[in-house]
Amino acid sequence: MLSLLEEVVNMDSGSYDKAGVDAVGDRFASFLAEHGMSVARHPREGFGDAFLATLAGSGGSNRPVLLLGHRDTVFPKGEAARRPFHIEAGRAYGPGVADMKAGLVMNAFVMAAYSRFGGHPAPLAMLITSDEEIGSPSCRGIIEETARGARAVFNAEPGRPTGNIVTGRKGGVFMECHVTGRAAHSGGNFEAGISAITEIAHKIVALSAITDIPNGVTLNVGLVSGGQSVNTVAPSATIGIDLRYVEPPQRAQAMVRIEGIVTGATVPGTEARLEIKGEFLPLRQDEASRAVFDVYREAMGELGSRVEGEFTGGCADSGFTSAVGCPTVCATGPVGGRAHSPEEYLEVASMVPRAQGLALAISRLI
Repeated sequence: MLSLLEEVVNMDSGSYDKAGVDAVGDRFASFLAEHGMSVARHPREGFGDAFLATLAGSGGSNRPVLLLGHRDTVFPKGEAARRPFHIEAGRAYGPGVADMKAGLVMNAFVMAAYSRFGGHPAPLAMLITSDEEIGSPSCRGIIEETARGARAVFNAEPGRPTGNIVTGRKGGVFMECHVTGRAAHSGGNFEAGISAITEIAHKIVALSAITDIPNGVTLNVGLVSGGQSVNTVAPSATIGIDLRYVEPPQRAQAMVRIEGIVTGATVPGTEARLEIKGEFLPLRQDEASRAVFDVYREAMGELGSRVEGEFTGGCADSGFTSAVGCPTVCATGPVGGRAHSPEEYLEVASMVPRAQGLALAISRLI
């Protein structure tokens, strides 16, 4: 497991790096095929392709248990060479080591074990996606399609630092606001200019008021760009906006306020538009998902690990599978923490127990 993990962590696979993301996908596809599975490649324009590996069941059911995971990371090209995979004091480090290449390795080994030894009357499927870190713009369709036909989904996002899994997540909307003004020389012709940067600064302040921490709503402006030169009144500016919410009505209310702020102008003569770049749905635990969680928790308990469910503000593809009505549990991958940072780590000792727990839960669920 560690050997395969080292290989894929040492491959750059930022969400927009199609070649790198596909190289990681090819490595997993090769591993799965070598272990007797049928692997279908689903091409994606501009993003990494999706891969779906399947194992036929020996019983009468045709509804598979779906093991889900993404292979893209948030890190730029060259990060793997700067911070290659290594293990120190029981923890593995490297870009994407926990989020979520270790989860894919775990899923692949569970699939390989069932391929070799059998014991799965219902079919098994493993979906490897390519663009989760940016809201799954190209893979959402295949995620939802596959989940609609599944009996349950285990999403191998990293287990929480506590060892728990995730039973609830916020929804999220990733947006860009583009403001257009008019360029002018800032010394010789200042009054002829219309500053897009000044306008977008007003919008940032107004947008920040949407945050309502007691009710779980946050709005973060995480990216700012604009202007032409220091001595030019800025003709354009752009901000990146991240909205998180708990319940769907909160999304609707926040979007009305965001659209009002975007279309309104504090600086006369500016124009603005809003573009949604990606979106996640909330993961909400219904009765069926609770039943799958109970099976997983009991399996882990038999192996000596106490596991509970946690709620998190992070988004994941599990929100899509939950929303189409498929019982879903998330963060069944090996335990890790500090994702999206240079300090991201994986607890190496958790890899085999989490794989064993998932395999046992699948057998009990079936």
